[in-house]
Parts: sequence; structure tokens; C-alpha cells
Amino acid sequence: MRSRTPDRLCAEAVDLARAAAEETALPGMVGEHIEAVADGDRVVTHLFACNEPGYRGWRWAVTVARASRAKVVTLDETVLLPGPDALLAPEWVPWSERLRPGDMGPGDLLPTEADDLRLEPGFTGEDIPPPNSPVAEGMAADVADSEEADVVPGSPAVQPAPARGGIADVAGELGMARARVLSRYGLHAAADRWEEAFGAKTPMAQAAPATCMTCGFLTPLTGSLRQAFGVCANEFAPADGRVVSLSYGCGAHSEAAVMPKPPRPAPPVVDETIVEPLALRPERDGGSVEEAGPAEELGHS
Repeated sequence: MRSRTPDRLCAEAVDLARAAAEETALPGMVGEHIEAVADGDRVVTHLFACNEPGYRGWRWAVTVARASRAKVVTLDETVLLPGPDALLAPEWVPWSERLRPGDMGPGDLLPTEADDLRLEPGFTGEDIPPPNSPVAEGMAADVADSEEADVVPGSPAVQPAPARGGIADVAGELGMARARVLSRYGLHAAADRWEEAFGAKTPMAQAAPATCMTCGFLTPLTGSLRQAFGVCANEFAPADGRVVSLSYGCGAHSEAAVMPKPPRPAPPVVDETIVEPLALRPERDGGSVEEAGPAEELGHS
């Protein structure tokens, strides 16, 4: 149990502790004595300030001890420890937790763990029954009955027997011929992520005139996601090419507003059948003949 009062002889061994710290540290990097802390019976740790620029707030900790009924204090250990105001590096985080969307670049590989909760085993073919077993023949016959047989010219006797389908063919058509597929947890996690990015609670959707459910640029997804999500196909929308919630919306909605066509001015009318008469005025001082306009001809000159 740690003693509250440091041992007197160990607490007085400041010079011994400083010499040990100076031997470990670089020259001039051991500062003033801070305090002596009791670690146990006849065990005391002396703390010295660290003057190294890269270790602000750190302290040299030198532990000394003495045996029972002994008068000689011996050195235990010397370490550099952070103080309460020490500058520390951030806590180490595994790369799998540091990775963020957009960090992947060309040539980068992102391995997934074997027990990734977002994935579950798909069709691998390991659980296929033996070819000659009754279970395999019955399953293949059921698939073959639903497929069309190839017909070749000739007698019915030479017609080839229908090829019996296999589990691998059916799995390939259903998109299950993969080692792992998306689990229910992975599906829900993706749906929550898409809803947060392009959902009804976003500022864009709150100010939209209508939702994506009624937009002509929405391309629905397949499967169970079709009921809640689609892909935006409007190049001018902020979510172009992104998976959006049906309750999302933006100002680029296909039915947001019908822009009226600008009015076209009437074409100019040129009447070439009317000729305005011009009268000649008498000669004046200059001896020239001037043309009189219609106003002058009517006596308004």
C-alpha cells in the first residue's frame, strides 16, 4: 500500500536522482526538481522538469528505494513520463476505423474481415448434393421442367433431351453466385447512410417543391430497396448519380415549374403598295430646285 508520507532518506536523495536523470537525458535537458512522490514503503519517485522542446509538460521520473533498516538509498529506474499538461500524441486508432468515404484511390486495396457484419455467405457450391443422389436429380428435374428444350430439324426420335438445370445456373441468374452477399445488417446500414445523406430531413429536401417519388428523373432500384430508394438521373440535380430516398427532393424536380415560352414579336409588315408623293418647290436664290415634303405641300412650311 502506498505511504502518504515519503521516506525521509529517499526524499532527501535529490542529488542521486538528478545525477541519474542527467545521465539518461541529453546535456542540459533536466530542469528543476518538482516534487517527491511516495510509491510505497521506502520507495520514492523524484520528478524533474524536462527542458526538451519536443516534450513540453513531460517530466523525468527517477525512482529510488532503500532496504529495510538500511541507510543507503539505491537507484531503481529512470523514465520520461507525461505530466498533467503534457503534449501527447492522439490515441492510436486502427486503420479500419480511420478509413472514411473518399479515401480510396486508384490501386488501393480495401480488404474486408472474414466476420464482417455487412456480409453473409453466398452461394459457393459446397452444399451441392452429389450428382447421382436423389436430391440432386429431383432438384435438377424441377428446374429442367421450367426451361424450354432446344428443337432441331428431324424426327422426334432424334430430338436431344432437355438439359437439366443446376443450382449454380439458378444462383447465377439470381445474382447469388458470389462467395458473400449483403447481409440484412449491411442492407439496413446502407439504407440509413443513404437516408441521412439524401433523405427527407436534409435542408435541400425541406425546401424542395416536391419529392423524388413524383420526379421523372428518378430511376427506381430493384429488390426490396425499390420501395424506398432510387437513383437520380438529372445532371443538374445535386444528387445526380446518387442513391436518393423517395422522400428526398430538390429544385430540379421534373415538375417543379413549367417555364413559359418567351413571347415572340410579330414579324415586321412592309407595305410596298403605298407611295408617298413629293412636290417640287420653286427655285430660290441658289438657283436649285428643292423637293418639298408632304407637310410643306399642305401649306405647313
